[in-house]
Amino acid sequence: MKKGKGQLFIQTSSLIAGFMVWVLISSLMPFIKEEIHLTTTEIAWATAVPVILGSLLRVPIGYWTNKYGARILFSISFIFLLFPIIIISYSINIQMLIIGGLLLGLGGAVFSIGVTSLPKYYEKTKHGFINGIYGAGNIGTAITAFFAPVLANAIGWRSTVNLFLLLMLLFAILNFLFGDKQERKITHSLSEQLNGVYKNPKLWVLSIFYFVTFGSFVAFTIYLPSFLVNQFELDKIDAGIRTAGFIVLATLFRPVGGWLGDKINPFLILMAVFFSLTFAGFLLSFTPSLPIYSFGCLLVAFFAGLGNGAIFKLVPLYFSKQAGIVNGIVSAMGGLGGFFPPLILTIFFNLTGHYAIGFMSLSEFSLASLVIAIWLYYQERLELSQKIVNHAIDGICITDVNGIIQNVNPAFSRITGYGLKEVIGKTPSVLQSGEHTNEFYHVMWKSLLTNGYWEGFIWNKRKNNEIYKEWLTITAIKDDSGDAKNYVGMFYEVKEQFNEKHIYTRNPHV
Repeated sequence: MKKGKGQLFIQTSSLIAGFMVWVLISSLMPFIKEEIHLTTTEIAWATAVPVILGSLLRVPIGYWTNKYGARILFSISFIFLLFPIIIISYSINIQMLIIGGLLLGLGGAVFSIGVTSLPKYYEKTKHGFINGIYGAGNIGTAITAFFAPVLANAIGWRSTVNLFLLLMLLFAILNFLFGDKQERKITHSLSEQLNGVYKNPKLWVLSIFYFVTFGSFVAFTIYLPSFLVNQFELDKIDAGIRTAGFIVLATLFRPVGGWLGDKINPFLILMAVFFSLTFAGFLLSFTPSLPIYSFGCLLVAFFAGLGNGAIFKLVPLYFSKQAGIVNGIVSAMGGLGGFFPPLILTIFFNLTGHYAIGFMSLSEFSLASLVIAIWLYYQERLELSQKIVNHAIDGICITDVNGIIQNVNPAFSRITGYGLKEVIGKTPSVLQSGEHTNEFYHVMWKSLLTNGYWEGFIWNKRKNNEIYKEWLTITAIKDDSGDAKNYVGMFYEVKEQFNEKHIYTRNPHV
């Protein structure tokens, strides 16, 4: 646990540094465009392009983290980030900004390192909270959004960019010296891990969810500085402060979302998240006044932060053995979710003169995610009910109102010898032993029809014609109007043991 706390501090600090450099272009764009003349479309591309590599690299980086450890991955990443910083500081045209911005995306891709590495140091009940704390490294974007414009105003944007060279060198050294050299490694091949997860629908559902929540966070982070200046004519420093406020709020509530995901069903949290994002997107689509627009943005920040934390509670819950590759895929989709909205907003603004359709797309994606979250919540409850039935030591047989068998559990097959396919569509009479009279069954059905249940000892016959004694309880399952829709029979074989006293046992191994 002590080592876990140390790695949590080092890796969260490293994520802060990575995210600080990731949004360097978008934070300084109001200053850059004064020196390098850019169209609105070029500005959108320059601010969005760091997200591309920052998204696509998350998959292999998650895999490499499991293979080589966080220490090596963080150290190499920070050394590599020196090159795009130098390119950007010497940029004189859009082409150099695009190249530098593309390589700068590695700063966002390092997110996969910590969410893959840190759960190795903690028990499952803390994974949501730990990943939430690590994810709070998003605050790095707020630090850059707030301080970069202030520094650029004082020493120029190129000198401000160069300061990040020192930051990258510092964290490369810190990780190399203090990273965990004995981190547990997982050496399964990339193709083997992909084959183990890509057919699982839960992977793609979580990817869609993170596409909306983290995509919203990234899109607003990179687009707000220029948008606030152009749309509301705020000065560059004021726009930076407001953007930093958005980031801080989203970042603070990320660990809260993870903590809540440890305490209650994460799908309940996601329902509230997507409902609220649907409303926020609808509100922003009307191009409101600055106060109302600010409220809409804060609403996005609050619930996107909660959603980001809750989603990464679900990843290790569903994919504990393939956490590295799944973290990479899900976080990559989240990054791509931040790449497209700024471009879509710009395209629709150039075509229509307003941003309504672009913001409405956030509302529609959130609404679709809300429907999926509700469906998954109830599907999970049904799956739990099915697991209870399948793992019960009592035999269970479900029939319709006419007594036709609809389903049986594995314990039924173990006790009777009949498989599921052998009894579906038949009646429980396949088990009749001939030991009871018609009057016995008449009384049984009369009790079912009158009282809704029957229970008692009964002699039945296995598939191999062996007669055995069981305790059987039959219950009528009724709809809201009180009419029986199904009958459920639960039974266990009565095995008698004669030791010091006469007892019955339900132990299937006796």
